[in-house]
Amino acid sequence: MALDNGIPIVIHLETFIEQEGEKNHLVFDEPGQVFQMGNSIYLRYQEVDEKSGQKIPVTMKIDGEGTVLLTRAAENEMRLRFASGKRIEARYRTPYGLFPIETVTPLLDVQLQNEPLAGQVNIDYQLLAGKQLIGNYKIRLQFTA
Repeated sequence: MALDNGIPIVIHLETFIEQEGEKNHLVFDEPGQVFQMGNSIYLRYQEVDEKSGQKIPVTMKIDGEGTVLLTRAAENEMRLRFASGKRIEARYRTPYGLFPIETVTPLLDVQLQNEPLAGQVNIDYQLLAGKQLIGNYKIRLQFTA
């Protein structure tokens, strides 16, 4: 799979959010690109903020060791790392400073195929600030070339 320059893909992303007793379900269908560097695969796409209409660059790095790094580069930059069954420190940078947060990932399932190029990333995770639960989240991402 020669993905040095990036291959255009279509991304279907569903996010389920449960915070403070409220549930949200967001659905995005966006164009993106897939790259391969070494043992890692990178998915890049832009989420559109429903309120502001602003495009937010998102990168999902899937590495060969079974971990996923999700980076959202908006006004608040978020770098979340997921590994199945593990608690991992993450970074959330706002205009007011850097906040330490952690992810706990009960489910991480990545399936990739070459012919035709397609994939699926399923992540269930909890976000914690100190000992406090911020929320429960599910990411269901599918892509096709």
